[in-house]
Amino acid sequence: MLRFNAEGPDGLVDRKAPGQPSRLDDAHRATLAALIEKGPTPAIHGVVRGRIVDLCQWTFEELRVVVSEQTMSRELRKMGYRKLSARPRHHAQAEGAIADFKKVSQLVWRKSRATSASPPTK
Repeated sequence: MLRFNAEGPDGLVDRKAPGQPSRLDDAHRATLAALIEKGPTPAIHGVVRGRIVDLCQWTFEELRVVVSEQTMSRELRKMGYRKLSARPRHHAQAEGAIADFKKVSQLVWRKSRATSASPPTK
């Protein structure tokens, strides 16, 4: 009744609940983006690639903010990051080595000659 009195008939329309505010502010997001762009250092961070679990732990250790994996994933998607992982590559792999071994299809398809069961007649 209060919303109707304040806003008229439009006040009766249900709205989306505001929910809990984000635990990460703009300064936290900027720091997190800088860390993601820099990437982990294996000797320091103990990991080869950044995972959401590692980012949650880093956020707690450095920023003292507890964030669940689901929330971290949602925040990263809002920031424009996606969960992508590159295929592992051997450090000594030559640049063109893979292209040499790939199968290539024939450029021109040819009809096979028709074969008959009976010998040709004269």
